[in-house]
Amino acid sequence: MKSVNTPPANRPLPAVELRVPTEEDAMNWHRVFDDPEVMEFHGGLPAELSVYEELTARQRRHHAERGFCLFTLLDPADGAVIGFTGAQPWPWDWGPAGEIEIGWRLGRAYWGKGYATAAAQAALDAVRTAGVRHVVAMVDARNERSIAVTRRLGMRQAETVITPRGKRTAYCHRLDV
Repeated sequence: MKSVNTPPANRPLPAVELRVPTEEDAMNWHRVFDDPEVMEFHGGLPAELSVYEELTARQRRHHAERGFCLFTLLDPADGAVIGFTGAQPWPWDWGPAGEIEIGWRLGRAYWGKGYATAAAQAALDAVRTAGVRHVVAMVDARNERSIAVTRRLGMRQAETVITPRGKRTAYCHRLDV
């Protein structure tokens, strides 16, 4: 079992910067997520560049239509792309269909430093501003790091779901924002 590396309770969360994904962010996301450890709970293998091209384009549309999206997460110290966080409509017809899901994914070098929690809190502010009052987070049951983030956000585990593809156990966490 992997240990969950979390910032100490008395350590402040790091500063984060979010932006609506640019066309160039498809390449940035592809580069940052080109790591089997990062992709362990997302199919196991790094995705093709075309997946990120479509994903960043969809996020720009979500932001234009809804006021929130999966934002590109930047390291404010040097402007480097370190991942994404934000919210989007749940894209499948299983699980929390029709609901808004909050999510995050960071490059391996940024794990355990509080970035996911800080960025997710900023993303929650964006969905609140857009008028969303309830979000979910679907997390693979083995992903201790993301489960820890849901707890720090104040989410509660509500349902257990078996994914249609891969037949994995996932937990649906809920939060009224």
